[in-house]
Amino acid sequence: MELYELTATETAERIRKGDVTARAVCEAVLERLDAVNPAINAVVARDDDEALQAADAVDAARTRGEALPPMAGVPVTIKENVDQKGFATTNGLRLQKDLIATSDSPVVANLRHAGAVIVGRTNVPAFSLRWFTRNGLHGHTRNPHNPAITPGGSSGGAAAATAAGIGAMGHGTDIAGSIRYPAYACGLQGIRPTLGRVPARNATAPDRHIGAQLMAVSGPHARSVADLRLSLTAMAAADLQDPWHMPVPLEGPSYPRRAALCISPEGLETHPLVEAALREAAARLTDAGWQVEETDCPPLREPARLQLQLWQVEMERGAKAAFEKEADPDALHVLSEMQKVTSVPDRDQLMDALQARVGFMRNWQMFLSDYPVLICPVSAEPPFPDMLDLEDFPRVFEAQLTQVALPFMGMPALSVFTGFGDGEAGRVPLGAQLVGARFREDILFEAAEAIEARGPAISVVTPQG
Repeated sequence: MELYELTATETAERIRKGDVTARAVCEAVLERLDAVNPAINAVVARDDDEALQAADAVDAARTRGEALPPMAGVPVTIKENVDQKGFATTNGLRLQKDLIATSDSPVVANLRHAGAVIVGRTNVPAFSLRWFTRNGLHGHTRNPHNPAITPGGSSGGAAAATAAGIGAMGHGTDIAGSIRYPAYACGLQGIRPTLGRVPARNATAPDRHIGAQLMAVSGPHARSVADLRLSLTAMAAADLQDPWHMPVPLEGPSYPRRAALCISPEGLETHPLVEAALREAAARLTDAGWQVEETDCPPLREPARLQLQLWQVEMERGAKAAFEKEADPDALHVLSEMQKVTSVPDRDQLMDALQARVGFMRNWQMFLSDYPVLICPVSAEPPFPDMLDLEDFPRVFEAQLTQVALPFMGMPALSVFTGFGDGEAGRVPLGAQLVGARFREDILFEAAEAIEARGPAISVVTPQG
């Protein structure tokens, strides 16, 4: 096995034991980046000297006999919409190509404190708006499994890099599926944590409006569930810059091993390949001793509409001029299509949306007390043909019901890989979404580990071209 193929947990263990140096791992990943990134355009900024210096610091600490932090020497990537000192926080925009951060976002600082080595920054769509990844600043990111399908978005660069062996973990953010969907599309494990689990702040920008404050989170993509555990633990360290952060233990009390299976929430037309993946995930959980019951779940369509209203008012208030000035054709098209789904709310509609949120949170909290895990689609369709939203946005938006709705309630959700299938655009990864109660990521990890253990392992993929 090549060093770039090691998982994060394997890397940290080998370095801790002295079987390999952090520099050797870093050099291997940087060579891998040179070899495969031209085909996928996942990493769009890098500082090899800084990465190697960080790796050397890990090796020096081990030589001195110091206890190493949990992610010591693990190569990771950072999404280009969060602050990393010395780099531009572009968010995929030409307008922000010179917006250089002078400090790290809390999530970046936490990863550094845990010993992670940052090997590059990953691409996003303009404004981090789409489930596809292309912008006028850095260009088009491709899926390393199949260039005919999307790598997902907005963390498409993060997932594509991790799948191709450019780092053992890819940092992502999720306000409407931007961690879960790229994990699904690139055949990875990925978790959207509970709101408040991972501290957030970009000092390069004003604080965000209430919609993003309630729904946007950071989380990891990885090639194993164990790596999600390791990475999320590192990311979740407290930081006073984020008043929403909650120092809730990562392990909760015991729970009944009971799961709900919902194939077609609220009449969603779930593709047969997706249904098969969901039933396979349920069968693996049953084999692991879980009780799985097929049932309906609480509402998703109205939360999705209200989520979109909050998103719309934030863009209208804080980003309308930037959309016009950036003039990214993809972003303008998606924005116009979103406005057809629901208009920008007035004051009363905004207040009504925030009031309704509490009721939906209550419904879901009660449901998840009976069923600690819900198995449902990540998307109603296999990974989309690339750029499909420019041809048929209504089809894309309908399929992404769970992606849009669940963040409205602030709950955690995990995209777990189940295998491959033959879709509209050729061979595609498939998976299931696991949903849990707030701050019960530990339950999702245990369920995902049971599913992972009974399926194919995730291997690094070498892209064509």
